[in-house]
Amino acid sequence: MGIGYLAQQVVNGLILGSMYALVAIGFSLIYGIIRLINFAHGDVVMIGAFVTLGLMRLAHVPFVLIALTVLTAGGIVGILIERGAFRPMRGAPQVTGFISSLAVSIMIQNVGVLFLTAQPRNFSFPDYLQKVVHIGAVSFRMVDAVIMGAALVLMIGLLVLVNHTRLGIAMRATAENLDVARLMGININRTILAAFMIGSGLAGIAGLMWGGKFGQIDPLLGYVPGLKSFVAAVIGGVGSIPGAMVGGFLLGLSEVLFVGLLPPIYSAYRDAFVFSTLVIILLILPNGLFGKAAEGDV
Repeated sequence: MGIGYLAQQVVNGLILGSMYALVAIGFSLIYGIIRLINFAHGDVVMIGAFVTLGLMRLAHVPFVLIALTVLTAGGIVGILIERGAFRPMRGAPQVTGFISSLAVSIMIQNVGVLFLTAQPRNFSFPDYLQKVVHIGAVSFRMVDAVIMGAALVLMIGLLVLVNHTRLGIAMRATAENLDVARLMGININRTILAAFMIGSGLAGIAGLMWGGKFGQIDPLLGYVPGLKSFVAAVIGGVGSIPGAMVGGFLLGLSEVLFVGLLPPIYSAYRDAFVFSTLVIILLILPNGLFGKAAEGDV
């Protein structure tokens, strides 16, 4: 096992981690504002993947337009989830929101199976994105470079939005104290809706990336990535956007290195490794790596 092999695994881990980070940001963004874990968030990943597949089957649709449409579609799904499942229950006990999010998740999965069937679909990006690039001992496809680049641009854009715009100030104020933010004239409903829209848009783009990376999608696609991205959010500190980013990359790296550095017989236990990591993190750092900053900020 040489340096080249290790470098290849690190690159693979960063690519996987960038997708986890995009989904984990949505968990943290929503939790930071309304203290609710949206377990339907992972299913938006599946919706983004199928919207991408449908658009790619249309002739002569530019890839950039496909990505923008998927981002918009994910945002619209987030709006529908917030307006239909969460806003009517605002003010109810927190467990009500958890149950509602689980119900929405199961509904989306079953509607997907009903109308799309459970049969996996092949998913392939255009040929120019399948080109393999070699840099020393490291190899990756152009689609991998697009995944990493797009993820970093979206994360930086979100940080700029949260820290340097009126909407971002409203989000941070609402996360700090919802009632005081309302008294200060902030439109709480609009702010929460924006958080769902932005988080779900990023999850939709993650679905596009997931299909392009692994080449196959199905209506239950979002379940495991959603849970793993929640683990990433917990590692970073639920409610912290920088924490979600760091947690996503750390989880992706550790998962790939677990599979790549141990004998192949252990690869079947990668999911057990991820959720064991969650238990260990909760025992050692109950608030995650950025837990203190996450308690009153997004």
